[in-house]
Amino acid sequence: MAKAKTALVIVESPAKARTIEKYLGSDFRVVASMGHLRDLPKSTMGVDIEHGFAPQYIPVKGKEEIIAELKKRAREASMVYLATDPDREGEAIAWHLKELLELPDDKACRVTFNEITRKVVTESIKKPREIDIDLVDAQQARRILDRIVGYELSPLLWKKVRRGLSAGRVQSVATRMVVDREREIRAFVPEEYWLLDATLRRGDGSEFTARYYGEGKTRTELKSEQQTDAVIADCAGGTFTIDTVKRGKKQRSPSPPFITSTLQQEASRRLGMTPRRTMSIAQQLYEGVDITGQGTIGLITYMRTDSLRLSEEALAAARSYITAHYGEAFCPATPNRYKARAGAQDAHEAIRPTNVALAPEQVRHDLTREQYQLYRLIWGRFTACQMSNAVYDNVAVETSCAGHSFRASYSELVFPGYTAVYDDAREEESEAGVKRIPNLAEGERAGCEKLSKEQRFTQPPSRYTEATLIRAMEEKGIGRPSTYAPTITTILSHEYVVKEGRYLRPTSLGEVVTGLMEERFPDIVDLKFTANMENGLDEIEKGAKDWQSYLSDFYGGFEKEMRDAETAMEGQRIKVPDEESDEICPNCGRKLVYKSGRFGRFLACPGYPECTFTMPIVVEMPGKCPACGGRLLKRTSRNGYAYYACERGKDCPWRGTGADGREIIGFMTWDVPTKDNCPECGKTLFKRSGRGRSKPFCINPDCPNYLPPEQRGYKQRKGAEESGKGGDDAGAKKPAAKKAAAKKPAAKKPAARKTAKKAAGGAE
Repeated sequence: MAKAKTALVIVESPAKARTIEKYLGSDFRVVASMGHLRDLPKSTMGVDIEHGFAPQYIPVKGKEEIIAELKKRAREASMVYLATDPDREGEAIAWHLKELLELPDDKACRVTFNEITRKVVTESIKKPREIDIDLVDAQQARRILDRIVGYELSPLLWKKVRRGLSAGRVQSVATRMVVDREREIRAFVPEEYWLLDATLRRGDGSEFTARYYGEGKTRTELKSEQQTDAVIADCAGGTFTIDTVKRGKKQRSPSPPFITSTLQQEASRRLGMTPRRTMSIAQQLYEGVDITGQGTIGLITYMRTDSLRLSEEALAAARSYITAHYGEAFCPATPNRYKARAGAQDAHEAIRPTNVALAPEQVRHDLTREQYQLYRLIWGRFTACQMSNAVYDNVAVETSCAGHSFRASYSELVFPGYTAVYDDAREEESEAGVKRIPNLAEGERAGCEKLSKEQRFTQPPSRYTEATLIRAMEEKGIGRPSTYAPTITTILSHEYVVKEGRYLRPTSLGEVVTGLMEERFPDIVDLKFTANMENGLDEIEKGAKDWQSYLSDFYGGFEKEMRDAETAMEGQRIKVPDEESDEICPNCGRKLVYKSGRFGRFLACPGYPECTFTMPIVVEMPGKCPACGGRLLKRTSRNGYAYYACERGKDCPWRGTGADGREIIGFMTWDVPTKDNCPECGKTLFKRSGRGRSKPFCINPDCPNYLPPEQRGYKQRKGAEESGKGGDDAGAKKPAAKKAAAKKPAAKKPAARKTAKKAAGGAE
């Protein structure tokens, strides 16, 4: 008797294939396509614009063996289940697989898994469907649109600005947003204002502080020292009357569960993860992790989503868990439901754990450090979103003297509610100390002990971080969940934008390219126009718009702009001005400028070829050298690790002994300097390097608060990490983030490039 054929399930990644195959059993063979197997060619545009924007797809180079193997397995299979990711791109990959493997309609079907668990996988495989051609058309339109913009604009940038540049429908808008923010900062004019605090003493000796509010009941800002001094003259030594005391309960609601953008933002803020790293770790949690006693299971639902919707099953499980582990008071009478923002596709649930009963501590030993941190964040946010509000006792006091009003308020947590699991308060909010207000009564009087004034200036808007840029893109409808992280990676890799610490700053190149785009292609970099294009793609997905008509509507205006730009810029080439740094060339005294080389950005003397001085990019850190008070600079070791050293180098008076017994000259540490000073010795406080929060500590050996290296949380090893480099913790082992890179033998480079390589080695 002939053996029955098995069904073939095709997914995108091997990790997901291994997990799903365990759930489906011997009747199914699960294999991975390793992503896209068919795409537009790289060497040409691959789009026939004159014949309805027909794409010319070809097999991806280097994947011939995978394609051949899949064709063989597809021929042998009884049925082929195309189980790529449950989004537009996944639908398009499934369609490409069907076409590439030449599968007839009755042999190919589509299945999706919103979570990789036994229950969902086995249920989904029983409910196959046809490929959604509207989803495919939406993704195809996006791909062709981006190809047209990139392949027609990029050559223009090569000819008119610099070789190797690129432009794109989303990346150009993201770059413009960073450039616009920089323009706002440059144009900002600070305004002076003053704060005035009154320290008031009651008859029983208790004190409280109230801040100046205004004249009578009218809010008034103190704009000058003279104005502030006039208020002080009126109130100094006077008696304050307690006009009103308002007491009440204040409630704080939990944040909604994560969507892609908010997960990236919180992982950046709390864990220090880049959006790209966040999505990589989330993908691992989604595809499956080996859990002791349970086998391989996906720990979270699909992580590319803009929906706040939660299944009834997930809500019931969360409420049951909360009641059992925290008590009925922590579980609200009805589930908390959250409304998606306007324009959300709402194709998938919010990001949540697949099994809320698997608390982070239960699986911690089965996860890597980053997997555990991200899972704990997702689990905590989801569980908290179904818990009761936190309740605070709130007291607001208004007091007056000589016609001037001062106010004070105080809140105290009386019921933790959801904060027992996940406190979403900002770090600066939670750390701000607020003194308790005594039990005051209306009409009571208090004497003025002290009036303290403080001059301040309004601050310009902050530069974007990766997280805040993603939030701004989401708010303005630029891109979709799957595009945020790769867009930021693109503008960084093309050096339109650089990171300085956590913040994004446009380069001269980014500003020049953005200026050219604004002048010649205003639609491409117009935020509203780009957001409307995204809405058009959504309409295609819903079947309400034809993808070829959509592309035709766009291309008419774009083609005219291209012709006009070519004509207007004929014979013209735009020079990118050098970016000056604050560093001075020690050989000729010129200001060093930023340059880009094969090994990254570095500083070089603009006097080349007469002066050939180069050096790594200097990043100044907060705080001062504990030995001489000099600037602390971020450097990069030969193995690629970041360390922090005094700007004076060997001229710094710091002396120490490394773990290998050698003398250390000049201050150096792996620990990250902070803006805070030690309350005992006044020296700069440091914190442990690496992702996540870390409590600052003092590294001054003569201070009572000194924390020895072995107590800072690093694994110890024998010998110094870097020969000739060291500080109070030279023997401490660095985190293994770049372990593989450090072990990789360095390839020999031509001698002519040694100087540039050495200079770029410290580039950030």
